Amino acid sequence: MPVLLPKNAISAFPLSLGPRAKDHQPSTQESLPTLEANAEAIHFLNNLRYLSWDLHIMEQHTQEFIKLHILPTERKMSLVRQDDQLVMTRSVKEGEEVKTEVTFFPWSSTVGFVSEAANLLLLRVMAWRQLVPSNARFLALDTEGKLCYSTYQALGIQTIQVGHQEVDVFIVEQTVHSDEGIPGSCQFYLLSDGHLAKRIQVGSPGCCMITKMPILRDKDEIEPAPVFEKKPLVWEEDMELYSRFLGRKEELRVSHHSYLRQHPEAQALISDFLLFLLLRRPADVVTFAAEYFGPFAKRNPPTPALRSSNRPSPFRSLDPERPTD
Repeated sequence: MPVLLPKNAISAFPLSLGPRAKDHQPSTQESLPTLEANAEAIHFLNNLRYLSWDLHIMEQHTQEFIKLHILPTERKMSLVRQDDQLVMTRSVKEGEEVKTEVTFFPWSSTVGFVSEAANLLLLRVMAWRQLVPSNARFLALDTEGKLCYSTYQALGIQTIQVGHQEVDVFIVEQTVHSDEGIPGSCQFYLLSDGHLAKRIQVGSPGCCMITKMPILRDKDEIEPAPVFEKKPLVWEEDMELYSRFLGRKEELRVSHHSYLRQHPEAQALISDFLLFLLLRRPADVVTFAAEYFGPFAKRNPPTPALRSSNRPSPFRSLDPERPTD
């Protein structure tokens, strides 16, 4: 599953490899080994609220070096998504000799892959929840850039000294199971909000540890959505709405006068109807108006020449089989 990386490890720009050293191995294209993350790992990634299918790894760079006077060593590795592939460029410099290789992984085969930068995010989520997926096998890269399995194990809670303060930390051990060498394990000591307080590589005499206690982030409290009561709208008292009303009223008045000037027959027709109405003075004005304007309707059939015992109504058709409009 694609995972979100920290901001300093993601870039939306394509990677430029630049000129390579003269002494290097030619680029090689390798197919992805038949390794798959198991159901527990994918289920854990799918249930993280902090990750989304819309967030993919675009670009990541890692660099490590050993400063020795005899033979200094520097390793660089970059991961870049290009179309439907994940391109890994790995460079090893020992002294003056540089070796570079390029490997292509099909993007569809990277489900459950966790990069080094994404690993930091997952550790923070595990510390925040104090929950580590059991029996989950993720996909990762070993020190040689080969795809392998990665597992996590919770080692419990321990109290350590950070500066002048004692704090409880949640310990998670990550093991990268390399197919070509012995497994490599790292223990991460995480504060309650996910801050990394200490890191130990199993088998190494050294460790990394913070010297100053950071400001811990409290858990987010989701407040209920505010409820706004309905208030009666008195638009006459609202200056903006009343101004819009007057503006629209004047706009319609000008438009109506313009239309009547362009169509004088409309005013003559209405005047004729009012005059006829005042002469007849019918009790049912609506029916009288319908009978008066009925002959003007194009869809009504012509009035029969002979007077019928059924007086035609403007609200129904003379043809009984014809539906009323």
